[in-house]
Amino acid sequence: MKIKLSGIEWKNPVTTASGTFGSGREFAEFFDIGRLGAVTVKGVSLAPWKGNPPPRIAETYGGMLNSIGLQNPGVEAFIRDDIPFLRGFDTNIIVNVCGREMDEYVSVIERLAQADIDMLELNISCPNVSAGGITFGTDSRLTHELVKRCKNAAKQPLYVKLSPNVTDITEIAKAAEAAGADGLTMINTLIGMKIDINKKRPLLGNIIGGLSGPAVKPVAVRMVYQVYKAVKIPIIGMGGISTGEDAVEFMLAGASAVAVGTAGLINPTAAIDVIDGIEQYVKEQGFNDITDIVGLAHI
Repeated sequence: MKIKLSGIEWKNPVTTASGTFGSGREFAEFFDIGRLGAVTVKGVSLAPWKGNPPPRIAETYGGMLNSIGLQNPGVEAFIRDDIPFLRGFDTNIIVNVCGREMDEYVSVIERLAQADIDMLELNISCPNVSAGGITFGTDSRLTHELVKRCKNAAKQPLYVKLSPNVTDITEIAKAAEAAGADGLTMINTLIGMKIDINKKRPLLGNIIGGLSGPAVKPVAVRMVYQVYKAVKIPIIGMGGISTGEDAVEFMLAGASAVAVGTAGLINPTAAIDVIDGIEQYVKEQGFNDITDIVGLAHI
């Protein structure tokens, strides 16, 4: 079950999806988070972010909408409070980095350069304020520029989290790879909304939100499959994973590892169930190594 991503060894190919795991304190009450190959924490910005107005979450068929707005206490609080807690567990720490401007991203990465963490995840779905609110991850030129600057500042391996809200995700993936990304994580949430038919108004305070959960899995698997053929760097796949079978599907499509997100909000031990399910599949199918199944659907 062991894998190695960008020189970092994981005991198994399962992590958590940023935004659903916080700093891990709540989940540590349900299971030993040291069983995970890695933990990916909630987005960290340079200064504290208050997030979006409520309501922030809406249930939908096959998933949920969220518009939390990356609320977080900032990088200094994360380094002071969360890293010491997470280092109490035998697992890798991946920090999701967000910002409103390129300089903010770079400043966070520079601050984390000497921190006791293992990998970085660049959230390129944040709005580029100077370009009128466009997200960095929907423009290949902006993606390349942002990733290049962040990679130059990074001391840890840098993975780029791709947005599915694009015409051709392979174009963005190739831009990130060309700029020096060590790997990719995909996919982020799909844009959606829900209307309260009694109030006759959008239910979410921010009007639109990110759709996650089982409903997005076929889209995510398709995008992982396409990107695997387009780039040479490893992929951490996510989007609707709640069982070992779901995870195996992503790995057959080309993901070297997977992340469990929304499922953990319903079943706190979902990530552990996924680990056990992958291991059972490998044994039943007669594989000697979990890496043997990566991209096998392409053969």
